[in-house]
Amino acid sequence: MNDETPLRFHWRMTQRGERADASRAYNASRAETGLPEIEQQAAFCRAAEEVGIDGMLVNFGWHEPDALILTAGVGVHTTRINYIIAYRSGLICPTTFVQQVNTLSALLNGRVAINVVAGHSPEEQRSYGDYLAHDERYDRTEEFLDVCNRYWRGEVPVAFEGRYYRLEGGRLNTPYVGGTSPELYIAGNSDAARRVAITQGTCWMMMADAPEKIGPKAEAVLRAGRTVGVRLSIVGRPTRSESLAAARELAGRAGDAIDNSKVEQSFVQRTDAVGMRATYALADKEWLTPYLWTGLVRTHGAPAIALVGSPDEIADGLMEFKAAGVTQFIISGWPKLDEMLFFGREILPRVREREAEAAYAAATT
Repeated sequence: MNDETPLRFHWRMTQRGERADASRAYNASRAETGLPEIEQQAAFCRAAEEVGIDGMLVNFGWHEPDALILTAGVGVHTTRINYIIAYRSGLICPTTFVQQVNTLSALLNGRVAINVVAGHSPEEQRSYGDYLAHDERYDRTEEFLDVCNRYWRGEVPVAFEGRYYRLEGGRLNTPYVGGTSPELYIAGNSDAARRVAITQGTCWMMMADAPEKIGPKAEAVLRAGRTVGVRLSIVGRPTRSESLAAARELAGRAGDAIDNSKVEQSFVQRTDAVGMRATYALADKEWLTPYLWTGLVRTHGAPAIALVGSPDEIADGLMEFKAAGVTQFIISGWPKLDEMLFFGREILPRVREREAEAAYAAATT
């Protein structure tokens, strides 16, 4: 890893009708989350632009609007922020997918990246007509992206014959705008996900763990010239005592409002996603580092493993991840807008200061 590479920070976009004190599964059950909220979502993205957030994750799932179409609706109302669009490989043919992504890149002047998800819920995958097991889904994802990358590399006409895809004479007249190809974030903590990140992706996006645990796993990815990212959450306040109180209050409200823990436990029992199961198990130990807290994982899901503390403490925690080879983060927080603004105004400048100090020290040594 190049220690001078600035950390990049992305946020998870709001959903219509979601509640901060509710689990992911509960929010998914609400009718409101199935509809776009263009004006409010665009305003959230513009606020992210103003405080220095690089990208916005747009989720994929049965309970919410199509991510590609939603991004088109929101993205035209912004000017700088990038969109990391979650997509399940295998639901449409690669040629059609590249055509859609390239068209969207033209509309948004290249502000398009893809978060490739092989699927974490066998039940949901079957509802889309996909009956493959975990590792087979990653095998198919590797083929899917192999075809996509041939289009983006300009290897036309594209011909491919594999186990899951076969095509010949592939041509597309709409190019990817804003470079040669979109960034491809390969999601998952499994060995299969890491392999696909190396062979077809640009970034391996993991669920968070203690930096000392991530470092050894990241080595092969970094040697291959790819980057490593983690998904986590932030509970930041002016002081550590305030942040701890806010975190405890959020966990308490989640427990009091509805039976979130049982909802999330039921989901984890059915999922075959390695990262989600592993992160859920981490919640047996409340603190993984002095700053990394698991207290919301069993009500809010695996991405809720959180850095908790003052701005300086959270900045230090992020720099520990950087030392382990991590250079990108997809972040959540509660309430989403307030936490994002606090991060951009109070934490991000401290991260940049630490990066500048490290770069100066390296240059003068």
